[in-house]
Amino acid sequence: MAATPIIIDCDPGQDDAVMLLMALAVPDQLDILGITAVAGNVPLALTQRNTRLMCELAGRMDARVFAGCSRPMVRDLITAEAVHGRTGIDGYDIHDPAVPLEPQHAVDFIVDTLMAADDNSITLVPTGPLTNIGLAIVKEPLIVPRIKEIVLMGGAMREGGNTSPSAEFNILVDPHAAHVVFTCGRPITAMSLDVTHLALTTKERLEAVGAIDNKVAQAVHSMLEFYDRHDIEKYGTDGGPLHDPCTIAYLLKPELFQGKHVHVAVDIHSERTMGETCVDYWRVTGEAPNTNWIHSIDADGFYALLNDCLRALG
Repeated sequence: MAATPIIIDCDPGQDDAVMLLMALAVPDQLDILGITAVAGNVPLALTQRNTRLMCELAGRMDARVFAGCSRPMVRDLITAEAVHGRTGIDGYDIHDPAVPLEPQHAVDFIVDTLMAADDNSITLVPTGPLTNIGLAIVKEPLIVPRIKEIVLMGGAMREGGNTSPSAEFNILVDPHAAHVVFTCGRPITAMSLDVTHLALTTKERLEAVGAIDNKVAQAVHSMLEFYDRHDIEKYGTDGGPLHDPCTIAYLLKPELFQGKHVHVAVDIHSERTMGETCVDYWRVTGEAPNTNWIHSIDADGFYALLNDCLRALG
């Protein structure tokens, strides 16, 4: 079977970094047309550099990386150095990556790639704020029918917010772009905090990553050791949630997940609840479902898949 053509949009971030490595490990299953970077966990200059570093680490010098938007559509940028460190991927040896940055703007790359594609043909995988995707849709609405599916990391319902009382980070950073995406009419699968908080990097799982004898796995082990410390302290759990790789795991093994088709709206009006994903879980509004809201995961199967990808990169 032919590899699934995808565009990844990300803001590395250690969990984005692991997501990228998983995706780059399986070229026979995922045909990565390009990777676009957006400001989010850290500013754009760092997210695009970190993206190129992960492509280099994976040995994928053929990867095409594009820098996108340096701020949200309307609001001021919020970043998360307290979680990810000042580099965004603290725990990794930062250097000037050998993978070049493409000259084209990420939004233009997304538009041009989709306009050249057939309808219902390309899957978008955004794991950061949705600014690049939202602006691409606004710039050229004709791209929308070409999108097969949007598999994103963002939002929360039962878990509440991790950045405000009701909003998850990616959605809160650019709620207006998220509103554009959730109302675009294409199929959406959302990896929210409801499911990612079940994918904990426990001590045993982290040790299993560290036992893989290659430089990629050792780099992941080092990054996750740094990354986990914030969430372990914040949530009091045995390990931190590994958010963004859930998107790639879903594309590779959807049977690891369970979800429900619901209507999701993004609050863009109230400062108190700005960026909240309003999930009509019991369909009380009568609005048509627009999202496959993932709520359960086989966490052991997920980490086994992660480890398989890390071994493949050896």
